[in-house]
Amino acid sequence: MIQTPSSPPSAEIFHAQNRENSFFSWVATVDHKRIGTLYLLTAFFFFCVGGMEALVMRLQLARPNNTLLSPNTYDQLFTMHGTTMIFLVVMPTLIGFANYFVPLMIGAKDMAFPRLNAMGYWFLPFGGLLLHFSLLAGGAPSVGWFSYAPLSETPFASSPGVDYWILALFALGIGSIATAINLITTVIALRAPGMSIRRLPLFTWMVFINSFLLMLAIPALNAAIIMLFIDRQLDAHFFLPSHGGSAILWQHFFWTFGHPEVYIMVLPAFGIISEVIPVFSRKPIFGYEFVAASTVAIALLSFGVWAHHMFAVGLGKPMDLFFAAASMLIAVPTGVKIFNWSATLWGGSIRMTTSMLFAVAFLLQFTIGGLSGVTFAVVPIDWQVTDTYYVVAHFHYVLFGGSLFGVFAGIYYWFPKISGRLLSEPIGKVHFWLTVIGFNMAFFVQHFLGLLGMTRRVYTYPDLPGWGLLNMISTIGAFLLGISVLVLIWNMVVSLRRGTVAGENPWNAWTLEWAASSPPAEHNFDQLPPIHGRRPLWDLAHPENQDEPNASREKSKETKMDKNKVGMMCFIASEGFFFIMLLIAYIFYNYSQHPYPGSQWLNPLKTGVFTFCLLSSSFTYWMSEKKLAAGSHNGFLLWLAATLMLGGTFMTGQAMEYWELFQKGLRAGTNLFSASFFMVTGLHGLHVLIGLIGLLIVLGLALAGDFKTGKTAIVKTIGLYWHFVDLVWIAVFTTIYIVGVRT
Repeated sequence: MIQTPSSPPSAEIFHAQNRENSFFSWVATVDHKRIGTLYLLTAFFFFCVGGMEALVMRLQLARPNNTLLSPNTYDQLFTMHGTTMIFLVVMPTLIGFANYFVPLMIGAKDMAFPRLNAMGYWFLPFGGLLLHFSLLAGGAPSVGWFSYAPLSETPFASSPGVDYWILALFALGIGSIATAINLITTVIALRAPGMSIRRLPLFTWMVFINSFLLMLAIPALNAAIIMLFIDRQLDAHFFLPSHGGSAILWQHFFWTFGHPEVYIMVLPAFGIISEVIPVFSRKPIFGYEFVAASTVAIALLSFGVWAHHMFAVGLGKPMDLFFAAASMLIAVPTGVKIFNWSATLWGGSIRMTTSMLFAVAFLLQFTIGGLSGVTFAVVPIDWQVTDTYYVVAHFHYVLFGGSLFGVFAGIYYWFPKISGRLLSEPIGKVHFWLTVIGFNMAFFVQHFLGLLGMTRRVYTYPDLPGWGLLNMISTIGAFLLGISVLVLIWNMVVSLRRGTVAGENPWNAWTLEWAASSPPAEHNFDQLPPIHGRRPLWDLAHPENQDEPNASREKSKETKMDKNKVGMMCFIASEGFFFIMLLIAYIFYNYSQHPYPGSQWLNPLKTGVFTFCLLSSSFTYWMSEKKLAAGSHNGFLLWLAATLMLGGTFMTGQAMEYWELFQKGLRAGTNLFSASFFMVTGLHGLHVLIGLIGLLIVLGLALAGDFKTGKTAIVKTIGLYWHFVDLVWIAVFTTIYIVGVRT
């Protein structure tokens, strides 16, 4: 039986019994539940900041020819609002829910890498502070959250705001990738006995797939912003057409990240809805397999539709036709989910809690956003509306009507588990109706503004028929949304103080998090129920009517992988995609255009000698692993030292090559060859340096005798990374020194 300790008294409301609650304990925590809570609180703070930025913009747009804000101030607010809501609100909120509930849902004690998890969180406030510090350092960025080149280049945006934007996004990207790797590893390696992949709760399943999107999409953004940073700081010209660069390449790179990003912000919300609707319909989800499979389809297709953001660029009919077809195709798996959720509601014993109200509203409003999105796949329609408020209405219906309504459903659903108290249902329903009315007033009318021709990204507009009235309605709706947030805050404060004690499972839900106390103990579970199906708590309460009645006699055939190996393989996949994007940029600038001076000074034969040293280091490291496995400590040290020597020789050779090129006057800002050459080889060299530091750590541990006890996981993990660095260099050497050298 499950042990069910009683709910803690009000004085201990956010914490398990006997847990230290000092400020420092929260700062230093590695508990996934506390980190999840920190994510949610930080994201909510930035939600209020981003919301206030939006309200000020709506005041400016409330009437025609308004002069409340200057054009530059409006552009800064516009950029900060978009960046804040996407990178500091929606993403971290969903990551916060994932942090808190994925380990609980799979029966794990914590995340696979607790310290990495903490590091991933602290990049969030660091990135947020970096972004907003720009206000004190010469002005916030004013180039939009998409930072289109060449407007984001120094000649057009000379203030340091764009540089802070780049650094903030890079920091946030590092944290997001670290968390994605952690979540993937946790799901693969730490599931409780009986929790097979096909029994994962759908929230966990969608977070799992979403983590792959994060892991592979953010490197495209990182590559783009590194190139932009090099342009701005080292006078390169990657995206300046006047110097041979390509502004269109920025759009390709950015939207390679940007369209998967849409699904990064919505897939976990799909997961929340997939938990809420079955529980409050008292029915299992209809078509579990289809919901799961359609998630995989969405993830795969999301990488093939980025250029539908670029139909107005002039890519040509073949490209337009391909991306139009792909854009229509990706609507199919999303439609499958809508059908499954609707079929789950059909014939269910529906309980209209506040959480369920938000879930049902999600279905309706996300469908509107999805249908308007499909219209952009029709190229002539896209040409007409792509730069209008029709687009603004569309993506707010997807991200607010979709993601944030899903988040609100999750707040009302899981708040009792996090706090031990139920949110007030009467106040919750006031919050719901204010949100629905305010949201639709604010954004539905913007469809008509777009069709009437009002362009987006403008700080004011002329007094044309209907424009002033529709904008005033939109502004009133935005302020109703602001009031609804105040109601939510009031509900949480009141409920924390004197809300109804929730108990372990107030909703009679079925997944494992409801088997823990509310809030959960530091170790999560005193005892797990047997897991024989997708609804373990249902099976426990209804042994005569289990989901999988014969599963208890089946032995699990799944083999768990080592978490260190899984984590490093995920990191390698992410960094591999990053280098693919860098090499694409190098090929674009050096293969498809007129040759730039500099490549003739490269010496493939000389560099080939140092390449041989680097590739040989993979063999020596492999030999060191063999010696360690055979119990030969001295042999292990000898081969490890040889690996360090060979890696150091390669770095010496690269430093010598750089010096020779500098002597000949080649700098990052000389031309596009030099910029792309130093970027690709320099970032690879940085990875080699990191690998050498890792090898030195292994050597130090070996000299201290750590590996005599048989703890060799770090050796294998560093080995995977070192072999990856060598493989990347093969691609770099082939691209630059063998194929790319011109005499």
